[in-house]
Amino acid sequence: MHVIIAPDCFTGTLTATQAAEAMAAGWRERAPEDLLTVVPLSDGGPGFLDVLTASVPGESSIVTVTGPRGRSTPAALHITTDEGGRRTAWVESAQAIGLHLLEVPERDPGRTSTWGLGELLDAALAQGVDRIVVGLGGSSTNDAGAGMLAALGAGPREVLAGGGAGLIATREGDLAGLAATRQRLAGVELVAASDVASPLLGLQGASAVFSEQKGASPEQSQVLEAALGHFADQVRRVLPPGTDLLTGRERRLDREPGAGAAGGVGYGLMLLGARRASGVEMVLEAVGMSRLVAAADLVLTGEGCLDWQSLQGKVVAGVAELAAAHATPAVALAGQVLIGRREAMALGLSGTYAVAERPDQVEVAMSDPVGTLRARAARVAATWSPRG
Repeated sequence: MHVIIAPDCFTGTLTATQAAEAMAAGWRERAPEDLLTVVPLSDGGPGFLDVLTASVPGESSIVTVTGPRGRSTPAALHITTDEGGRRTAWVESAQAIGLHLLEVPERDPGRTSTWGLGELLDAALAQGVDRIVVGLGGSSTNDAGAGMLAALGAGPREVLAGGGAGLIATREGDLAGLAATRQRLAGVELVAASDVASPLLGLQGASAVFSEQKGASPEQSQVLEAALGHFADQVRRVLPPGTDLLTGRERRLDREPGAGAAGGVGYGLMLLGARRASGVEMVLEAVGMSRLVAAADLVLTGEGCLDWQSLQGKVVAGVAELAAAHATPAVALAGQVLIGRREAMALGLSGTYAVAERPDQVEVAMSDPVGTLRARAARVAATWSPRG
């Protein structure tokens, strides 16, 4: 039996590679004669670059950038060249502005900045690439990409790179360099790779949905919402919105799906001409997942928590959809499973399995994530492998 093992990271405990290796080890314990192909995946968030560098040949280099609270931090560029000679720089935003770069007391999306991501993009531009793909997710920021824009020359650092809350003080003149910055990137295809379809503002926007998990209080989330709304108003004065060719209406980038990704970095990138793409679809294509799944008998995917967000363009959803297209069964193994059988079947999964099947098992699973995941994978192998 040929099994593809292709999980996302188990956020807070295991990288995608660690999770895949633990799952493979457990499977081999129960079904050692099965052929396993291990393919760690990402949806654009943490681990995006690790997955790509392991699967896609290219040249990697390390750049020192400014982290979300001002400390220097290393971040990587992975540059690939396709058959047509097009050079692409792959960038992971979390390496520059990730939540994991901060201790819990430091987490404050009113003050964290995306300046370091702008430095990383600047380093990519210096390589003379034709395309830059930015993986979005796992950020500590909520500044609409203003710090990133400042680092690229859009305006003064002291105004735009002080964090989301400070954007309430932005004035039209603070964005005097935005048009020139956009023109500077006009010859480069810019792609925002993300699983998040949220707009910048509103009840489904960056501040309302994601800022609390980055350290904001409910009251601060409202402050951030007002600051980002003010910033977007100032941007519209400098870069008047275009017109949607289909509807004839004003095209508001702050309302575009994905504008709220990574605390609004999606919006900042759109201001520079970026198009949004599914992060997981880009990864699946880059690693040749379709070809692998077509030759397999079963696909085992997974993530830390299989919940309603998993239905919205996450790795599990992408893998399940691809497996269904090839009529290959797919099952998911997660730390916790918080969706029902009906949702799982609608996703295209033939089964879901949890490491922690009861609330009292969560602490044990968190204390030994590798061991408990490995043991659960062995039990899944016993169910699905004829040699189990």
